[in-house]
Amino acid sequence: MPHIDLNNDQPGIVGLFQYRPETGRPMSELAEVLLRGPGTLGRGERELIAAHVSALNECAFCAGSHSAFAAAQLDGGAELVEQASEDPATAPLPAKMKALLAIAGAVTRGGREVTPELVKEARLHGATDPEIHDTVLIAAVFCMFNRYVDGLDTVAPADPAAYTAMAGPIVAHGYLSVLPSPDREGRTG
Repeated sequence: MPHIDLNNDQPGIVGLFQYRPETGRPMSELAEVLLRGPGTLGRGERELIAAHVSALNECAFCAGSHSAFAAAQLDGGAELVEQASEDPATAPLPAKMKALLAIAGAVTRGGREVTPELVKEARLHGATDPEIHDTVLIAAVFCMFNRYVDGLDTVAPADPAAYTAMAGPIVAHGYLSVLPSPDREGRTG
């Protein structure tokens, strides 16, 4: 049971976004830009970064949901995501993605853990400056999201099928679709 009454029965960050739409909207917009906006990393790759960071932070809701979102958008599906979660260095991923996941993992330990060597390795495998930037930003944002979700002890479904069910609407409609719709006077709720 969450530490506060969210006035809704939605799990994880969805419940928090619906509880405080005025803060939920900009966070949803940020997730939309980072995970679905224009960029040279695919949506599934960006979701994999979010899932990896969330797993390292032991955030069950975010790891479960973003793993499902990544699986729905990557060739290799859930099996690939599970392999990447267990050990990105040995997972059947392109070398560039392995290097970017190493950078994301460093961010979870602390921003200064991203070393010149990690960046050099990513560049060696074809990562561009925007891809390195976006990887660091996704990792940093998900550290915040993970702490937000777990800091308020939100509900995290135990059944992986619950996360798989969430994937379809997010993949099709994006992160803004989880927000309550404004009423005729422009209020949300």
